[in-house]
Amino acid sequence: MARLGISVYPEHAALEDNKKYIEQAANSGFKRIFTCLLSVEGRSKEEILIEFREMIDYAHEFGMEVILDVAPFVFEKLGVSYDDLSFFKEMHADGIRLDEGFDGLKESMMTYNKEGLKIEINASFGNGYIDNIVSHYPNKESMITCHNFYPQRYTGLSEKHFDLCNNMIKEHGLQIAAFVSSQNDNTFGPWPVNEGLCTLEIHRDLPIDVQMRHLCATQMIDDVIIGNAFASKEELEACAKINPNLLTFKIDYEKELHPTERKIIFEHKHFVRGDMSEYMARSTMPRVTYAKESVPAANTRDLKRGDVIIVNDEYSRYKGELHIVLKDMPNDGRKNVIGTIPENERMLLDYIEPWRAFAFME
Repeated sequence: MARLGISVYPEHAALEDNKKYIEQAANSGFKRIFTCLLSVEGRSKEEILIEFREMIDYAHEFGMEVILDVAPFVFEKLGVSYDDLSFFKEMHADGIRLDEGFDGLKESMMTYNKEGLKIEINASFGNGYIDNIVSHYPNKESMITCHNFYPQRYTGLSEKHFDLCNNMIKEHGLQIAAFVSSQNDNTFGPWPVNEGLCTLEIHRDLPIDVQMRHLCATQMIDDVIIGNAFASKEELEACAKINPNLLTFKIDYEKELHPTERKIIFEHKHFVRGDMSEYMARSTMPRVTYAKESVPAANTRDLKRGDVIIVNDEYSRYKGELHIVLKDMPNDGRKNVIGTIPENERMLLDYIEPWRAFAFME
């Protein structure tokens, strides 16, 4: 994953509040901003230029990239042509996102714009739209993609469609961004609907770190953007702490950790054994590292999908192995149940594969 992003809506918040949010996000490691021209009403072209440029210039002081969401009707309203994007350059934007498309040829020609703007294509259509653009030989160095967000509950993308779109786009070697939703109180977006602003419907009510870890787990998403504003400081920091390259889980604990168990979980690197069983994902190297340390038997109930277990002293050769249970099975007393993967992130279990590295959030 390349970057984290926030969304800023100048027409719905005071400039000083947006600046404060930008600074807070930048200090947490966020690198890009999504902002929207689709919902700007009642302002002249000159007013829009001045208002957005001041916000964009402030973002640039922190090294953040700013992409403007536009559509053909915005071009018409502002008197902008697809072959002359100088107005967006005057706003000091780094690129424009086409929420709605043209005919494929125009999008391709826009990637050669003399202003050097990035052209971000809607990634959520999945109907050959991007294939059509690519067939017109765009400048791929200036072309990126970004999924939609969905303010209306139950209208977000299904995982099936999301995967379909991403697979098609990755065949062309293009970057993909997607949105997650803050669960902070009183958030807002470009429209007067406040039911979250996520790309995937299953994310709508999930904690933001779970949403982000899921997108990372797919290994398809390059940038993750928080769709609504303002995310809390805690949410920004939680996202910044996630290693996007590691499949990462939380644990709901059932027992107090023995010192050896704590070291196994948090101090040892984990990867799934290559000859993976359908019943569990095994991290076997801790049994070598901690061969001389004790793991007393404790909490040896039967095993359920999502349990995190450590093999105890009763299983001498395998003592110290860490397993994530994928299929229910009995426990003969030789495996300590540390806890379980929370229900709201069980979808992450589907991304466990042989040799894949994983970790746990402390």
